[in-house]
Amino acid sequence: MTYMKTLSAALMASAAMATAAAACEVTLRSADTHPDGYPTIEAVKYMGELIQERTDGRICIEVFHSAQLGEERDTIEQTRFGVIDMTRVSMGPFNNLIEETKVVSLPYIFRSVAHMNTVMDGPIGEQILAAFEPHDLIGLAYYDAGARSFYNSQRPITSLADLKDMKVRVMQSDIFVDMMDALGASATPLPYGEVYSSIQTGVIDGAENNPPSFESSGHFEVAKYYTLDEHLIVPEALVMSKTSFDKLSAEDQEIVRQAAKESVPHMRALWAEREKASTEKVLAAGAEIITDIDKTPFIEAMVPVYEKHVTTDVLRDLVERIQATE
Repeated sequence: MTYMKTLSAALMASAAMATAAAACEVTLRSADTHPDGYPTIEAVKYMGELIQERTDGRICIEVFHSAQLGEERDTIEQTRFGVIDMTRVSMGPFNNLIEETKVVSLPYIFRSVAHMNTVMDGPIGEQILAAFEPHDLIGLAYYDAGARSFYNSQRPITSLADLKDMKVRVMQSDIFVDMMDALGASATPLPYGEVYSSIQTGVIDGAENNPPSFESSGHFEVAKYYTLDEHLIVPEALVMSKTSFDKLSAEDQEIVRQAAKESVPHMRALWAEREKASTEKVLAAGAEIITDIDKTPFIEAMVPVYEKHVTTDVLRDLVERIQATE
């Protein structure tokens, strides 16, 4: 999608929702690729309710779900330029822009979702959020994206041999491509919206994602083997255009920051419910969830990935501190 097309889409979508936001002095447009009702969507809506209440209706948030304003890379650029005000994006697309985001995108850097939440809620998380600002973005909060695992249309994956030469879609991130290369698979970066048809037509064999995304995307219909290897536990970032943020008063900026933080536990509660429901749904539809897997060879295969991407003192320090966090 070209810049002009994404700009046009943003303006048309904004105009369509203008009536509903007419009572607000400031309407912040927030983009997301997930469908309406998804936990990240509902979290930003909740954030908007808090902001509207605390500003006496002066500031509202319009949430554009289902990639109405473009795929994640599109919305990052639009947000940096101030075309839209906020976006919820996976960490992967930020890796080539913001060095610090590489660390939380490393395979097996987090031992569990609980470990990830502890790290991102603390000083390490704050340090990474601050790294967005030099790139015309204000890091507001992290949302839980669960653990990402492999799924495919060919066979259950229980060993490295099962992954060999398999064509697997990954996000457009060098780390994720290198991860697949290290595992012996063929990495295929594709926009999220193209995954279903690409599996269906055999362009790729599978992809990797969390259970709610596996379910909500319908990917379980064309790739029934889901291996719970949990290779990536990557938080997602809610970021705001620095241009839009700087237009707010200091008081309103604090309201926005605080509301974003308070939306996090709300999102996590919704996520836990959604993950359980999604797992039940795909199992009922005939998908197979494989849990009998030895992760050790997968973890050991990541040594060259760490060596390639953890190359600065800043990154090495972050890795050591994450691994030391209980």
